[in-house]
Amino acid sequence: MSIEATASGACNLMQAPLVSIVAPCYNAEKYLEEAIKSIFAQEYPHYEVIIVDDGSSDNSIAMLKKLQKTYDFQLFTQPNQGVSAALNHGLRYAKGAYVSTPDLDDIMLPESLRIRADYLDKNPNVGCVGALIIYMDSDGNTIKQQKRDQIRTYTFDQVLGGAVVIGAPVALYRMSAMRRAGFYASQLRVQDFQMTLRIARLGYEIHELPVCTTRYRRHANNLSRKYRVLLQADLEAIAPYADHPAYQRARTQLVNKALKYAVVEDKKEAWRLLRSIPWRHLNRTSFKRLKRLMLHR
Repeated sequence: MSIEATASGACNLMQAPLVSIVAPCYNAEKYLEEAIKSIFAQEYPHYEVIIVDDGSSDNSIAMLKKLQKTYDFQLFTQPNQGVSAALNHGLRYAKGAYVSTPDLDDIMLPESLRIRADYLDKNPNVGCVGALIIYMDSDGNTIKQQKRDQIRTYTFDQVLGGAVVIGAPVALYRMSAMRRAGFYASQLRVQDFQMTLRIARLGYEIHELPVCTTRYRRHANNLSRKYRVLLQADLEAIAPYADHPAYQRARTQLVNKALKYAVVEDKKEAWRLLRSIPWRHLNRTSFKRLKRLMLHR
């Protein structure tokens, strides 16, 4: 490499804001090596990696220590307390201007950090920028890909009323916004919705880019498939805004999301959830869930 090229690379490194990649780990041994390899294949020139093991009972910690011989990341451990507590643990050591919180069963595309960090650089009013996802199965085979042709922007009212979540695998947060939000409520075992809400509530804009930055792995242990846990955490996340005009609409959206699984897995629970929605707040999705509940055997 020439002296000029080396100097240019050093200059770019100094100019690019540091991104802290803070990744929680829980029983992810099957996917760890591929996930971490994708993190260290980023085109973006200036980032640190912090991994917090949240009391894994599999071989994750041993694998992470082995991977540290190849990849330069900080490793911390804690008894199992949930993903929000794990992220708060890692954020104590984070020094970045921006924060990425990927899951260690997913794959970051090489341009992932660069695209989102560049966007935050150019849009100082944005507290969190998200992007789209390519879904894959547990073996890494592509299932489907999200598509969109324009940037979506959200205010707090829209985030709450639409129960809009910028998912952890695609979210890049402004650290100053996270600090002002008080980081995560550790007792909530789901992290992404609460942070989207907290940052939007402070007046920051939330944007979502029409480009895929992550390959999201669907498998039996996805938290998104544990609808009871997810619903409880989401309802707790919106509880502070119970007096907001959009609160009930948000609650209906969240119950409808849980019903997608309940109508198949537990009909008694599905009926209970449907009855919890005031009649005037039932929407098209609610009636779609009702129809499926009545027809499903």
